[in-house]
Amino acid sequence: MSFFIKEMVKTKLRQLTAGEILHYADQYGFSLTRDEATKIIHYIQTNDIDIFSKKGIDEAHDKIAAITNPQTAQKARALFEQLIKSYGLEHLFQ
Repeated sequence: MSFFIKEMVKTKLRQLTAGEILHYADQYGFSLTRDEATKIIHYIQTNDIDIFSKKGIDEAHDKIAAITNPQTAQKARALFEQLIKSYGLEHLFQ
């Protein structure tokens, strides 16, 4: 079952659009420009990110901080961790 969930998450990440990222940013109180959202999408779609490992999450955090700023990257990481806990998926993210 966990393989299936992981593949669903990876697929959703690869299919995100800049518009969706801007929508989520607005919904969760982030400040992003369309250019930043486009750069984040490019990073997600052109890199094999292992978001299920601490190393992968750290690398994605660092890249998002470079694209936006450290505060925005930290907010995104906190939201990501909150969502993982709220869905009871901590065991997938080791």
